[in-house]
Amino acid sequence: MHGTGVREESYNKTFGAVRTALARLQPGIEVRGCFWGREAGAGLALDGLSVPGYTESGGGREGDEEVAVWGVLYRDPGYELRLLGLRPAVAPGLGRGQSPAEKLRDQLSAYSPSSQVRDAFAEHGLAAALDEAVRRVAESPELRDAVATADEGGYEHRHAFARAVVAAALADAVDGGADALDGLERDALLSLVSADLHSQGRALPGAVAKAAAAPALRALTWYARRRRGALNDDLLLPAVGDILRYQARGEALRRLIGRTIDHAPGDKVTVVAHSLGGVACVDLMVREKLPRVDQLITVGSQAPFFYEAGALVSLEHPQAPPEHFPRRWLNLYDRRDLLSFRAGAVFPGHAVDHEVDNRQPFPLAHSAYWSNRAVWSAIGTWMG
Repeated sequence: MHGTGVREESYNKTFGAVRTALARLQPGIEVRGCFWGREAGAGLALDGLSVPGYTESGGGREGDEEVAVWGVLYRDPGYELRLLGLRPAVAPGLGRGQSPAEKLRDQLSAYSPSSQVRDAFAEHGLAAALDEAVRRVAESPELRDAVATADEGGYEHRHAFARAVVAAALADAVDGGADALDGLERDALLSLVSADLHSQGRALPGAVAKAAAAPALRALTWYARRRRGALNDDLLLPAVGDILRYQARGEALRRLIGRTIDHAPGDKVTVVAHSLGGVACVDLMVREKLPRVDQLITVGSQAPFFYEAGALVSLEHPQAPPEHFPRRWLNLYDRRDLLSFRAGAVFPGHAVDHEVDNRQPFPLAHSAYWSNRAVWSAIGTWMG
């Protein structure tokens, strides 16, 4: 669970470092990420009209956001399906026969790529990766939850399924030593899978069907492109805005974290959360009983300070965490990190503090934990 101000590019780098370090500590461990910066992070609804000079500033390069989203999908193919699953479920209606959700579930669960799709993947040496990706996505809990929110046709859901399949296939192939495809080849494969899914399901309106078969589907992705200016590339809006948004409307982030935990494999789950992610995890675990979560590890978190200051959403001093709250909580902090706080004395009987020294000034100290060997030594000892 990442912290405040994190967006796709930095999340991908950090998650890669975390996954590599955990694999060294416990070979074979399964790691799942929860990227919430886009869905539950702060943004400017009017493209910065309230900020003097913002609309005149330059933006990022065309396509940067789309490329960054693919970076998230390579590490978490079910990401878009998980977000769709957070929408309100569609009412089944009063008619006879299957509901749209049931039809879509059956169609996607039984999806078999056409010969055209298979040939295209085979040309890149991805035939086996395609079959495994389709199986994994079709059986995923993310798909199970997502189809419940589908309307008649389920275009967004089919497209998210296609992106998940392509991302999983390409990521598995690269992990197996294959060379990565460039973006145009990837988008061509996506177009084929997306068009294949729609041809096996309901027919689309002509204009949409034509676009679905185009070499690239940028105009049809359910991510709306937002113009990025200097402030969005700054730390100011993401970092401060995420905190303000969470305090005002944190339920979306907590729901996303809860859904990610629900989808994680295994009998026991250890949650590792940085910065504001730690605050949201504490709030979630106070409010809800999560039986499989047996350990919480917070890194550079503000949860203890929020509690002491009367700003923790879920718990007010002198209330103690409920009985269902995880009894094993490791809290890592660095004295030079002005956004990290001690939890042991604030939550006695629950939290154990461990001080580390990132040997960086603030604010660099706040993001330097993941490259600090002492951090991973403490986590490894705690988990072992």
